[in-house]
Amino acid sequence: MKKTQNVLIKGTKDGLTLHLDDQCSYEELKRELNEKLTENQRANKDQPLISVRVKVGNRYLSEEQQEEIKTLIRQKKNLVVESIESNVISKLEAQQMIEEHEIISVARMVRSGQVLEVPGDLLLIGDVNPGGKVVAGGNVFVMGALKGIAHAGANGNSEAVISASIMMPTQLRISDAISRSPDVNGEDDRREMECAYIDQNDQIIIDRLQVLMRLRPNLTRLEGGL
Repeated sequence: MKKTQNVLIKGTKDGLTLHLDDQCSYEELKRELNEKLTENQRANKDQPLISVRVKVGNRYLSEEQQEEIKTLIRQKKNLVVESIESNVISKLEAQQMIEEHEIISVARMVRSGQVLEVPGDLLLIGDVNPGGKVVAGGNVFVMGALKGIAHAGANGNSEAVISASIMMPTQLRISDAISRSPDVNGEDDRREMECAYIDQNDQIIIDRLQVLMRLRPNLTRLEGGL
């Protein structure tokens, strides 16, 4: 009877891809992985560093188990782990993903000294006064006057945008980019809803809201976008 292989090693133009069976025990998987990599190392001992992608199918690996797999692979001197890919995630990770893609609607005034923070997109129906601050992991939409600080993409999303009915912030932040207060002569000069985004030069640009249909076509999950 032919023995089932729990570890398949496939060479690609970018390095190696390791396909690990998701049905066998974790300890059995580690043992066979070590054996296969040792054989592969002897056959390729004079090769330079090789990039390795690990695919574990429907197996969930804890952070500790991922580190064990990475350490086992790294012990083979010419192998470098690029990624470990799984088809499954934990309930906590799933909940975090849901929160990060959720639009939180809030109807209130953010006054001086107050901070309003959400994990996903923020839709604020109200004003952000000078000294007030709104922070979102995703986009910031203010249906009112933005006169304080707004930080979108707080988790590192440089594609996030900030929009406001009246755009007069003291500071804008998108991901790690920061913009000073725009030069305006008064509130009456800001007649239409505007948006802020990061351009190709990693600078925050303020423009008409209509440009987002072209610059961020996937901004909403609704048909037709904005």
